[in-house]
Amino acid sequence: MADFDMADLQRRMDGAIQALGREFGGLRTGRASTSLLEPITVDAYGSQMPMNQVGNVAAPEPRLLTVQVWDQSMVKSVEKAIRDSDLGLNPQTEGNLVRVPIPDLSEERRVELKKVAAKYAEQARVAVRNVRRDGMDQLKKMEKDGDISKDQHRDVAAEIQEATDGHIKEIDGSLDGKEKEIMQV
Repeated sequence: MADFDMADLQRRMDGAIQALGREFGGLRTGRASTSLLEPITVDAYGSQMPMNQVGNVAAPEPRLLTVQVWDQSMVKSVEKAIRDSDLGLNPQTEGNLVRVPIPDLSEERRVELKKVAAKYAEQARVAVRNVRRDGMDQLKKMEKDGDISKDQHRDVAAEIQEATDGHIKEIDGSLDGKEKEIMQV
């Protein structure tokens, strides 16, 4: 059979799931997670830098995050970046340590976060389906060019569909887990 790269399709589908994991990591739940502060950038030395490049982010308690800022002059910028993020957090400074208490989520905020999680999951499903469509288009072209037979086309198409179904199922499982985590009081 000609060069059909099933491994490339798998890699691209896996990439959609990894992106979903990063998106879910940035969603706030009732407990502290260092991934909550990952998407936040700090105005440092005239450019935007990720939070983990200006200090150590830790979760010493279930409802508290801390950022140990390395450079004393950056403390105000870190505090401002956290406050200006849409996470609804109110940092407190003690020297080079920025404490970020994680407040309880209201019921309506939990429902809102579930909707955001569902939107992220749908984006991941669409990405996986787009990869499937690319693979199917590639197969049709190969068959039209005479590189593969109809039987080979059918077999590989079934393999692509199987991979797609598995990845969609994995996305749905991740969404269920995240929704339970969000609704947990």
